[in-house]
Amino acid sequence: MSGLAYRMPRPWALSGVAALALMPAPAHAQNATPREAALEARLKMLEQAVVDLRAELAERRGTAATAPASPPPVQAAQTPSARAPSTPSQPALVAVASGPTREAANPQVANSGIAGRPTANSAATGTATASNDGFRMGNTTVKLGGFVRLNVIGSRYSDGEVAVGGLGKEFFLPQQIPVGGGFSSQDLLFSARQTRLVFSTATPVNGIEAKTLVEFDFALATAPVGAQRATNPYVPTFRRGFIEYGNLLVGQEWSTFQNLGVLPETTDFVGPLDGTVFNRQALIRYTIPLRPGLSLQVAAENANTQTALPTNPALVDTDDDRLPDMVARINWKASLGEFALAGVAREIRTDTLGVGHSTFGWGLSGSGKIPIGRRNDLRFMATYGQGIGRYLGLGYVPDAIFGGPVQRLARIDNFAGFAALKIGWTDTIRSTFMGSYQSAEYPDGIAVTGLANAKSYGGAANLFWSPGKGFDIGVEYRHAVRELLSGDTGALDRLEFAFKFGF
Repeated sequence: MSGLAYRMPRPWALSGVAALALMPAPAHAQNATPREAALEARLKMLEQAVVDLRAELAERRGTAATAPASPPPVQAAQTPSARAPSTPSQPALVAVASGPTREAANPQVANSGIAGRPTANSAATGTATASNDGFRMGNTTVKLGGFVRLNVIGSRYSDGEVAVGGLGKEFFLPQQIPVGGGFSSQDLLFSARQTRLVFSTATPVNGIEAKTLVEFDFALATAPVGAQRATNPYVPTFRRGFIEYGNLLVGQEWSTFQNLGVLPETTDFVGPLDGTVFNRQALIRYTIPLRPGLSLQVAAENANTQTALPTNPALVDTDDDRLPDMVARINWKASLGEFALAGVAREIRTDTLGVGHSTFGWGLSGSGKIPIGRRNDLRFMATYGQGIGRYLGLGYVPDAIFGGPVQRLARIDNFAGFAALKIGWTDTIRSTFMGSYQSAEYPDGIAVTGLANAKSYGGAANLFWSPGKGFDIGVEYRHAVRELLSGDTGALDRLEFAFKFGF
């Protein structure tokens, strides 16, 4: 009888439970006959089976219900192995309410970190599980993030005015500070073009996460004529897009020569632009962990030679490069702070009427961030090299001058640096004080026009307040000077407000 019950189909077993539940229980177990004792034993087995059924049904329905401590009396015979029918599987898409953190939406975020990775369990089974942020599609974690930002910029130029639509109106671009205009000018601009959108994914592949990121904003697109007249339309511009698999990264990302983590907080698009390495480009990069807190990155990156003629300071992209720029960087994180030392080696080349000219360019850059107490830190960067103009200040000076008595490519020596002190007044209010500098030394033996850029320097101070998660409100004053090779100078004084919400 017991063996038959164990082989009984589930629908019949459940029917038996209902029928036998109507049978009366023995009144006095101590006087039970052998048959009644057997029935009593089967009753206890049935009660346990009901407990198992309820627990399994609750689990399948996702209610996390548990079996009751004292099941209601059931007076029927059944085996403990009975199971409820299977329920439909859960949907493959699980949405999660929270989004990327404020740090992930910040443009000064570290290179390629993508939060919200699948758990080990979900990676192994391929099932949809909730993560801290993002949502799941199959076994891929998908996240949308970014921020909406408004900048209000009031500028005064000491010696001329910036051309209509010039990017120097919207962020600090030292090469667009007017010099030689003979008059001062003022400009007021409201702009939301720095609004940014970020899309990222993470998918387990052979036990390793394959991650992707695509990022757009509207800041660097050339404004169409009359854009501010009515609708202010701006075309999205591609910032970053890469694939990261283990220690390998391929795609467009911040150059390995740049340490993005030391850029200070600012209302400006970059801040101390003339004193910092600033470059995004296509690359292939591999990271080698050496020991805890120490790693080496090596990369082959897109090459682009930027030249100028001795009589004309306008930059020319020759697009005749044959070899990638080779970059290496050591990253060290210790109790004292975070530091990086980067080097770049590159061929500078131009091809004129079928005749090629080339020279060797190189650069070294050291940077760091040193915490001072709980809320404060000191950030810095110093860079020197020959033929690395396009890596500094968005090309404040070219890589080389092409010309001279003997037509040749002659490298330009560059030095650039900045320092920034952050002070946290409270947990939500903070300031940053920064200064930056860049100088160029042109090659001997070539008469270069006095209109070429020679130096740029300046400083800024700001105050930021974060009234709630994701919100940042800031005000900043900046003074900067552009100096030409002739010695002529022009100055910029700017007061800027920024309102940002990251999501």
